[in-house]
Amino acid sequence: MPNILIVEDERPIADLIRMSLKTAGYSCAWAADGDQAADMAASTPYDLALVDVMLPHLDGFALLDYFQTLALPVIFVTARSAVQDRVKGLKLGAEDYIVKPFDVAELLARVETVLRRFQKTQEVITLAGLRVDPKAHQVWRGEEEIALTPKEYDLLLLFLHNPNAALYRDTIYERVWGGELAYGSKTVDLHVQRLRKKVGWEKALQAVSKVGYRLEVTP
Repeated sequence: MPNILIVEDERPIADLIRMSLKTAGYSCAWAADGDQAADMAASTPYDLALVDVMLPHLDGFALLDYFQTLALPVIFVTARSAVQDRVKGLKLGAEDYIVKPFDVAELLARVETVLRRFQKTQEVITLAGLRVDPKAHQVWRGEEEIALTPKEYDLLLLFLHNPNAALYRDTIYERVWGGELAYGSKTVDLHVQRLRKKVGWEKALQAVSKVGYRLEVTP
């Protein structure tokens, strides 16, 4: 299970990120300032750090420099939206730069992308009655292996990485197919219907009125 360090001085935002990561199956810890984050990273191995730029004692840019000596990848999550700040963060070596307020689904997708880049994703995902091996692209329900098309598989992973979150059709289409969903298109709905039947999610994968779909997962 990937272990993620959240470096954020605003408790409500830190709690939101921590809850979202834990629901998606990640282990995480929280540091409220730059000095605390540096101490924690020095004593505990983390797979990824989500770092605010404006922090007490040691700002995010300085912290990034230290984290690089530990080979710890960083995603900035900050309210500093100016282009020069984004460019600075990326040029200094951040893997990504997310501006607050952010969409939780987008944050989780970017976290997964960076972890995959560093080959730190989960070996096997066990959730909602399924067992999924991301490296082998294999899906099982019990002892039965389920054959999915590439798009059905990508759709499956999107829901597994965002359990209990209502995902808009536009968001689903962007993450799985790329681009914008054409007005009146039934692509998402048709693929969801097929996925439901194939993996046995007739009850778990629920339609959300005027939004899209949500994978209901009980603790």
